[in-house]
Amino acid sequence: MEKLGSINPQPCAFGKVILARLGACSLVSKRFAAEREMVSCSSDAHHEQCTRLLDMMRQNSAFALKLTHVTPPLPHGPEMRVQCGGLQGLQREIDGTDQVKDVAALVQASLDKFGGMEEMPYSKLVQSIVACEPRKKRPLPE
Repeated sequence: MEKLGSINPQPCAFGKVILARLGACSLVSKRFAAEREMVSCSSDAHHEQCTRLLDMMRQNSAFALKLTHVTPPLPHGPEMRVQCGGLQGLQREIDGTDQVKDVAALVQASLDKFGGMEEMPYSKLVQSIVACEPRKKRPLPE
């Protein structure tokens, strides 16, 4: 049996956002293994930038998400909040909207605007991460 790493050697760092259709990226390519859909990044440089940004968002939001340690991957719920909320917060800082149309372009625009990964407004991103509900809660049946 093949391991996923051999099928998808460079998985998209923000794959959960892409697969949930909560954002898009111009550098993503989709792959299928049996009935499983996967997304991979077609650019080494962008993959490294996105992975580093995601790691920094995880580290900065750990306390706010009540996580005692941050070892990727996080459980599904917190990981979705970090990815979706972090990207939406970053998008708001760039153009005032919540819709993430191109992750690669957003990360590059953020680096251009803030001057580097360490200078990004993580306090605002953490607020967005904490407020994020990628899936609306369903009302309980009466």
